Amino acid sequence: MPEKNKYIESLRTWEEVRKELFTPEELAASELQVALMIQIARARKEKGITQKKLEEMSGVRQPVIARMETGATSPRLDTVMKVLAALGKKLVIADL
Repeated sequence: MPEKNKYIESLRTWEEVRKELFTPEELAASELQVALMIQIARARKEKGITQKKLEEMSGVRQPVIARMETGATSPRLDTVMKVLAALGKKLVIADL
């Protein structure tokens, strides 16, 4: 039984592992990307717009929009701006 307790005590949380694997800058960039994809998906859904309709409105292809919303890609800034504009949104740079 003592062996099992040592194993359990050696387990780390994802947050601990994450901080070991990534720099603070990488963590901040990741969190920003997640926040952006959530906001894009939320804005689209609130407007009742399909990804296909957003493609028509923004000129950004539906598969790209799908990848943006799932975080499967790191889109270029101009692509993000096209999607945001079509959703009636803009990118604001503010202090953290």
